[in-house]
Parts: sequence; C-alpha cells; structure tokens
Amino acid sequence: MNFRQTTLVAALALSSLPVLAQTAAAPAAPASEWTVAGNAGLFSDYTFRGISQTARKPAFQGGIDISHASGFYVGNWNSNVDSAFYNGANLEMDFYGGYKASVGDFGFDVGALYYYYPGSGAGGTTKINNTGLYVGATWGPLTAKYSYAVSDFFSAANSKGSAYLDLGFSHDLGNGFGVNAHAGYQRLKGGAITAQINGSKPNSILDFKLGATYTVEGYVLGGALVGTSRDYTAGTAALSNKNISNNTFVVSVSKSF
Repeated sequence: MNFRQTTLVAALALSSLPVLAQTAAAPAAPASEWTVAGNAGLFSDYTFRGISQTARKPAFQGGIDISHASGFYVGNWNSNVDSAFYNGANLEMDFYGGYKASVGDFGFDVGALYYYYPGSGAGGTTKINNTGLYVGATWGPLTAKYSYAVSDFFSAANSKGSAYLDLGFSHDLGNGFGVNAHAGYQRLKGGAITAQINGSKPNSILDFKLGATYTVEGYVLGGALVGTSRDYTAGTAALSNKNISNNTFVVSVSKSF
C-alpha cells in the first residue's frame, strides 16, 4: 500500500472522532453553600397552640427559608388572622433566625422569633407584637422545643416570661402516608391574660394535635384533630364570644418548593 495513502486514511479517521474526545472535560461548578426553600398552603383553620387565629375560618399561609451550610438560617412565615383578635391587623408576619446542627440522629436548634402584626393598634388600641427565644432538639421521629417570651406576650401587660413547651412525633408509613402528634404546655404570666381564660388554673393551657398526611405529586394533604384544655373566648365579643379553643378538625393542602 502506498505510504501517502495510508497516512491520509489515518488522518481522516482521526479527524472524524468526536470533539469531546480531544478536549478535556470542564470542571463541575462548586455546589452553593446557600439553600433557599419556600412553602405555601391552604388550611381550613389557623390554630396557634390550639387556639384559632382566624375565628374558625380558612387561612392561606406561606414562607421562605434561607440557610447556610454552616448551620445558620433566617426565614419569614405569613398567615391571615382575624382582625378582631389583633386590634385591626389581619396579617401575621413572623421573622426568625438561628443556628441548627446535628450529630448522628440527634439535632439541635436555637434562635429568635419576632411576631409582627401590621395594622394592629387601630383606633388607639394596643399594638400587638411579640418577641421570643427558642431552643429545640430532635432525635429520630421525636422533637422538643422550648419557647420563652422576652417581651410582653403579644403585648399583654406584665406577661414577659411566658413560656411554651412543644413535644412532637412524626412517622413515615411509606407509600406517601404519614402520621404525626403534638402536645404543648403554655405557661402564661400577667393578669391581663390569665383573667381571660376559664378554668381552675387559668395561667396554664394544654393543647394537642393528632394528624395524618398523604403526599401525592409533591402536594401534602393533611387532616388533624386539634384542641386545648381550656375554653377561650376572650377578645371575641365582635364574634359573639365564639369558643376558639375547643376541639376542631383541620384539613389542609400544602407544598414545599
């Protein structure tokens, strides 16, 4: 075979190889140390520590969380509320920040939370806001969280130092199904609050939640029985003194993104 012909055939063969085989692969971009996540949901009632904040009406809720690989995070969560409870405010905006970490199955979380009700204080009434600190822990399906009010509790006189203990359980049953449970204990300070709650020990309230969820196409369908140990009707004269702390069943649909 002619040497020149052989060389030409070899050169043509090499030139037909994919360009990627002749060029080194570009290095992958480094993963971001920041994570941004959002959530939104529609609920048949908004209950806070067992007490309805919407007078048994539906609530639309949503929030955003920004976290760093170091464990520090900030976030915002929002919900409509009944203006009769919050001196003219019909929106709750929560702002929080803290630090969380984990070791094996054990995790802990510390932070601060500010509850803001834009528009409260209408007609010369008290502006209702609240600032608290919290510390939490998780172990497998179990959670515990202790919250402490460093301001007057939702602006009630002499209520600084009110505290709340939150115990929780959640379990994935598989195939999209899950169950959850919660028990809470609220210790209140200040006559402005305790005088409004009926019972032999008006400065304390127990609340509970028993729920189940089903996840389909990224949407979480939920149902839960929620209630408290007290009848709470304070501040609801505009609502015919409706009981907003008795047992109720809440249904919801939510999604994280």
